Amino acid sequence: MDDQTKSLIQSHIDTNEVCLFMKGTPEAPQCGFSMAVSNMLKILEVNYIGINVLESQPLREGIKEFSDWPTIPQIYIKGQFVGGCDIVKEMYENGELKKILKEKNINHKSS
Repeated sequence: MDDQTKSLIQSHIDTNEVCLFMKGTPEAPQCGFSMAVSNMLKILEVNYIGINVLESQPLREGIKEFSDWPTIPQIYIKGQFVGGCDIVKEMYENGELKKILKEKNINHKSS
């Protein structure tokens, strides 16, 4: 991965409390896994930014190298890599995702 791609990824993570690297956009996800994570965040009313990795091949490959995680989507909360769709889904279902959001002072629907 080149330095420019690495800097771009780091910048997104540093400047957004909740950052979802996904295929498509929050309004129009382009894969089921990205849609699933996006929907979970919407249900929790989390304010997040979606980064469309399909717009840039270096970004699409770079994020996998950056996180050492082979799949997309990937979510970062306050600079910390949380995981992909399966992990986020499990955390959502067992209440762990809400716990992390609360610990990190991220506004979300708590009921």
